[in-house]
Amino acid sequence: ISALDIRVGRVLKVWEHPEADKLYCEEIDVGEDEPRQIASGLRPHLQPEDIDGRLVLVLCNLKERKLVGFASHGMVLCASNADHSEVRLVNPPVDARIGERVSIPDFDFTSEEGAPFAENKVGKKKIVEQLAPYLVTNRYGVPEFLGRPFVTSAGVCTTSIPDGTVS
Repeated sequence: ISALDIRVGRVLKVWEHPEADKLYCEEIDVGEDEPRQIASGLRPHLQPEDIDGRLVLVLCNLKERKLVGFASHGMVLCASNADHSEVRLVNPPVDARIGERVSIPDFDFTSEEGAPFAENKVGKKKIVEQLAPYLVTNRYGVPEFLGRPFVTSAGVCTTSIPDGTVS
C-alpha cells in the first residue's frame, strides 16, 4: 500500500468535460508548484458544487493519460456501494494539510522502503489493480486497507458509503 502516493488535495475548479457526458475536469492543489488537472467519471453521481472547493484524496503517482482528449494526471478517490449506483468522495479530515500523504497504521510510509513507487512502476506492475480488492469502507464508512484506516496527521478519513469499495 505504501507504493501508492495518496495525498490530500483541494479542488480549485471543476467543469464539465465538453465531449464526455460522464466526466468532470478538475484542477486540484496537491501541494505541488502547480495544480494538477484530473478527469473524474463523477458526473452521473455528483454535482459540480459537491466537488468544488472540497478537500479530497488524490492518487498522485499515476502516469498522465488522456481521457477523451483531456490530460489527466491522477485519480480522485471515491467510495461506492456494491452495484456502483452510489458514489461519494472520500473525505480527509477538515484540518488535513494540502499535499499531506495519507498513511495506513502499521505500514511503513516513512523509510526508503515506504516511499511511493514512480509513476511508470505503478502502471507496469499494476499496483492499483493488485490492491483494489483490499481498498474498502467499513460499516461506518471509514476507508480501509486490510482493516486499517486511511489517516492523516489530522485524523481518520471518512465517507458516507458503508461497506463499499474505494477506487
